[in-house]
Amino acid sequence: MNIFRILGDVSHLLAMIILLVKIWRSKSCAGISGKSQVLFAIVFTSRYLDLFTNFISIYNTIMKFVFLICAYCTVYLIYWKFRKTFDNENDSFRLEFLLIPVTGLSFLENHSFTPLEILWTFSIYLESVAILPQLFMISKTGEAETITTHYLFFLGLYRALYLANWIWRYQTENYYDQIAVVSGVVQTIFYCDFFYLYITKVLKGKKLSLPVPI
Repeated sequence: MNIFRILGDVSHLLAMIILLVKIWRSKSCAGISGKSQVLFAIVFTSRYLDLFTNFISIYNTIMKFVFLICAYCTVYLIYWKFRKTFDNENDSFRLEFLLIPVTGLSFLENHSFTPLEILWTFSIYLESVAILPQLFMISKTGEAETITTHYLFFLGLYRALYLANWIWRYQTENYYDQIAVVSGVVQTIFYCDFFYLYITKVLKGKKLSLPVPI
């Protein structure tokens, strides 16, 4: 395991903690897309079905548990604990536009045609587009809270660090996973406009707004 992988995992975990703390402290999920969080929960569930059958390391097992717990806690806070603050009107991205093509692609392009492998591939493809409902919601409302932009920044940084991880592994181990790399590049591209606005606006104390992502 290299430093880029570790920093990527830390950035990912930090993003999830920032979101959970934001919702809990404010007792509100305003500005947060519940649909994106449901997609992320599906991503982790379908990816980590091998949790009890394929042991890689203690670190790997702990991180899987932590990501699953954080994902479902977030969904719980949005749709149950603080559901009265949920902005259902603006969280209007149609998930079938993502789930149907991703499901089809996971059957057509995978490493092996087995249930766990197809589900793993599905999770990789879905993760690359899971943030779109959140970006779409921001574009509809016209702005995002600063703490929400910090969450998005660390989520995007996680993907960028994973790209560096794949480059490092290719150079040092001659390892290359086309599905993971291509999906990661696609996901990072979705964050490009956000990174620019984060640096030019949020870091200067201004509110962030995004153009329509699709």
